[in-house]
Amino acid sequence: MRIVSWNLWHTTGAKLDDVCRLIAQTTPDLLVMQEAEAALDALPGVLGGCYARLPLPGRHHGLAAWSPRAFETRAGGLTLPRGLIVQRCSQIIDLAGITFANVHLSHGQVLNRRQLRRIGEAIPPRAIILGDCNMVGAALLPGFDDVGARIATHMMGGVVPLRLDRCFLRGVECRDARVLEFGASDHRPMLIDLAVPSDTKS
Repeated sequence: MRIVSWNLWHTTGAKLDDVCRLIAQTTPDLLVMQEAEAALDALPGVLGGCYARLPLPGRHHGLAAWSPRAFETRAGGLTLPRGLIVQRCSQIIDLAGITFANVHLSHGQVLNRRQLRRIGEAIPPRAIILGDCNMVGAALLPGFDDVGARIATHMMGGVVPLRLDRCFLRGVECRDARVLEFGASDHRPMLIDLAVPSDTKS
């Protein structure tokens, strides 16, 4: 099973055509996106599949997910401890017997770890948390393996390389983790290949 995560960089960055191109190049079973705007709602009309978008409260962008097959349950949301400016939430997707939490966490390094732990405590044992964690250094997330490629995924101000995009697994095995080229965004897409147990395959 292949999953891809990409922060699109709202307004300035990746558009619908860029997302379609990424899907054609990587053929994911699940693509999760951060900073996705309403224009992305046209994606299932172009490529088919199952799609859901969850705007962040009070923002014009948010979290989105697309898969060539149907989600097992309706995509949901989980409210997270809020920052000073932005109320954060996580998008919850169930696919192939795995719960996926799509995230765009706060910049505060104590707060985003609290948000990560909140998600880990709320989702089932077989789960994956991935997206833009805005996190520098160790995640300190008990029970999960940090499997993302250990290279920079974001260039802050076009100058400072940071590994902000992460993937945390629990009860699932990672076969390969890669970071792709930047493309139209200031974040690089993150690609994870999973070894999914036979009892989860549909």
